[in-house]
Amino acid sequence: MKNPAGLRLKTTSHPVVYEVNTRVLLNDLERESGGKATLANLPDSLLDEWAEWGLDAVWLMGVWSTGDIGLQMARSHQGLLKEYQLVLPDLREEDIIGSPYAVKAYSVSARLGGNEALQILRIRLQERGIGLLLDFVANHTARDHSWVSKYPAYYVHGVEGDDIRRPEYYFRARTGKGNDVLAYGRDPNYPGWTDTAQLDIKNPAARRALVTTLKRIAGMCDGVRCDMAMLLMNDVFHKTWGDVATSADPPAEGEFWSEAILAVREKHPAFVFIAESYWEREWDLQQLGFDFTYDKKLYERLAREGASSVYDHLKAEMDYQRKSVRFIENHDEPRAARAFGSEPWHQAAATVMATVPGMVLFHNGQFEGARVKLPVQLGRRPPEEGSPQLASFYRKLLHIIAHPVFREGTWKLLRTRPAWHDNQSWTDFLAYCWSRKGLDARFLVVNYAPHAGQCYVDFCLDGISGGTVEFRDLVSSVTYVRERAALESKGMYFELPGYGVHVFEILLEKPA
Repeated sequence: MKNPAGLRLKTTSHPVVYEVNTRVLLNDLERESGGKATLANLPDSLLDEWAEWGLDAVWLMGVWSTGDIGLQMARSHQGLLKEYQLVLPDLREEDIIGSPYAVKAYSVSARLGGNEALQILRIRLQERGIGLLLDFVANHTARDHSWVSKYPAYYVHGVEGDDIRRPEYYFRARTGKGNDVLAYGRDPNYPGWTDTAQLDIKNPAARRALVTTLKRIAGMCDGVRCDMAMLLMNDVFHKTWGDVATSADPPAEGEFWSEAILAVREKHPAFVFIAESYWEREWDLQQLGFDFTYDKKLYERLAREGASSVYDHLKAEMDYQRKSVRFIENHDEPRAARAFGSEPWHQAAATVMATVPGMVLFHNGQFEGARVKLPVQLGRRPPEEGSPQLASFYRKLLHIIAHPVFREGTWKLLRTRPAWHDNQSWTDFLAYCWSRKGLDARFLVVNYAPHAGQCYVDFCLDGISGGTVEFRDLVSSVTYVRERAALESKGMYFELPGYGVHVFEILLEKPA
């Protein structure tokens, strides 16, 4: 299959992606229809709705096969059980289906219809111009992955007794060589994920097996979201495991991601790599070949810090920004409707996130105002009333960012100034514009604070002709007409309520 959707993800300056919890979606569809739901028979109405939203890709989270050990761990972990019951007071054992990130095999779960069902869905998405993204977890596997018994050398080993002395980091596994002590998958800051086994990225054979797996996945979709990608960087891996990691002689050299991405692109040049990344390693991962990297810092600044901090973040180099994944929620973060304490704040954060350069990531339930963060081990979510106001807002926002000026245009951050002496509210404002030379322009102003504020914006008039400029607000339908000379001499004055937003279409008067 050709890869036009993957190519579009790489060529647009502002791709839009929607994350779906696949197992929960099918559960919802079965409850609604009373019949068996698989990836092959998703309703046309649902796929058409995704197309109407202007999505470039759908990320189906959690399609791979998981194992019995992960399921047992998910159903017996006391801390998780308490979390489940807070989310689902009527919790049933069958609601607990195990973590999708403890992958036993990179074949689509039979519960979802298997590989054939995924292929049918991919074709249906392609017909609508929508790409398909899946997960890839290179740091670890499920404890009952076939490699554990067949190729235990692929994994990080402990010494005899570590499973007793350090049970939060090691477990005893039955392998083809007898009983081995293996490490749980983990990052350097926490104990292990007890449903997983840590791969040894310095083992050349393990690397080759991972690359082979990734090549096979690349024939099934248009791109992958790589779980905790920074854990496989050599310095991070060494920090986590030190010299205990590998018995391979000689160990693998170079960075795994450079090797893997290059190998996949030899056959699939348009394939898209997205890194879940933290700890300010985003730029490093981009240099290793990733097309996009998570931008957790923008999320944190929108949720906790304010406009000045967001402004400083948006001054980064454009090459970095274009490769950043912007979000205000995903399956790992709290729901935006809860994290952002009011609907005006939520809407202002979503507007900024969705209208700055980079990939835009939305999460299923976000548009409706879902407030419950569902543990990934659950296959059923609680009913929620939702917010018609938020749903209406997101419909409008999706329509706004579908315009070609956001997909093909040039973005510029604008400077704000005090409206008058001793009025510091100007520091609460964000302003920027998108433009396609001689064609279209959009101008955004956001008062990113809970109180009213005033400022002047130094407006960018490059490429704009005519004596007057008309600003038509796509949010409120208000229109302002300003003289070009006044805009050039003193900028444009704004007064907005707390978390107020303008998204202007700029209409130009052509010279006579």
